[in-house]
Amino acid sequence: MTSAADKKTEIPEKSETLVSRGVEETYLIAASVAETCRPGDVFCLHGELGAGKTHFVKGFAEALGVKRDEVSSPTFTLIHEYEGNLPIYHFDCYRIENMEEALEIGTEEYLYGTGVCLIEWPDRIDPLIPENAVNIIIKTMAPDEREITIHR
Repeated sequence: MTSAADKKTEIPEKSETLVSRGVEETYLIAASVAETCRPGDVFCLHGELGAGKTHFVKGFAEALGVKRDEVSSPTFTLIHEYEGNLPIYHFDCYRIENMEEALEIGTEEYLYGTGVCLIEWPDRIDPLIPENAVNIIIKTMAPDEREITIHR
């Protein structure tokens, strides 16, 4: 098993910024990201409460064969697992209080496994996040408009 201490050398970052003008467009943007994912990929979703992180996960999961209505925020369970074309692990780390708690639920096994991880509130477990994780920043611009920046 690889640990956070064994992280790879930093890879040059590429950024792309897109504008979503509604939930359906957020689903489409997320689906386009999902189409490029591979086993072991980690996607960190940053944004304020209500920014659309879970909607992004719904679009991503749907592109991998999971029905949108099966996807919900794992706020109280911390991790939801979905079986699509690849295993999908959807984390909500908002309630994680310390690294011990994150380690107790097996976070490293998920992050360095063969599924795809989507993590809301990744700053709560930052020392565990692989360096090659894709950071997705969702900013509310207007009630139905989001700026989605993807840092690879």
